[in-house]
Amino acid sequence: MSASPVIDSVNSPRHPFGLPPGSVRGFLSLLICGFVWMVLLWPDPPGGRELKLPLSHFFLMALVLMAFSSAPHLQMGESKTLPWVLRVLFVGGSVGVVLYSLFRDPHSLSKLTPDAGEFAYWWGPFLGCLAGGFAAGLLLRFVLGRQNQVFQTLRAWLSVVGVLMMLGEFVLFLMYASADSRPENFLRVWQAVQLAVVSGYFGTRA
Repeated sequence: MSASPVIDSVNSPRHPFGLPPGSVRGFLSLLICGFVWMVLLWPDPPGGRELKLPLSHFFLMALVLMAFSSAPHLQMGESKTLPWVLRVLFVGGSVGVVLYSLFRDPHSLSKLTPDAGEFAYWWGPFLGCLAGGFAAGLLLRFVLGRQNQVFQTLRAWLSVVGVLMMLGEFVLFLMYASADSRPENFLRVWQAVQLAVVSGYFGTRA
């Protein structure tokens, strides 16, 4: 009778959906950057109201910078292509959109200045969601272990919910970007929950 293979639960954990390490973070980073690109390229609504990047996305961009600075640890036989292709896309795309925005309208980068009213009331809750979500993800990994099936299931669901909420925010933006009025409280709560979920996933992968 042949012996059962030994699983190295530290150096060879299973990754969400069988993708190479860093791929899901790269895709989430691409969605985060894609939202910023859309805001930069979107024309300001009529009536003199200037479109601003939501404050929560400044916190999400911190996660993108962290994902870019951390190189995924790939095991023997794991593809190195997809994580680096995603990095090239969100870095190259960001540079291209910023340069195009400057060429089209030098004042368009003012959209990347946080709204003073939103900053005054929401920087604390958003910072708490970022720190709390990330810490919770780290704690789950520490307590349950990377190879634990419950941890792997929770990590996969965090990635799915995070991706769906990011895609949902694109839809909300298209609905309310040019509207005269919009449900500000609902949008802020959505962004807070989204920030906690996405940072939680990044915490499980840190």
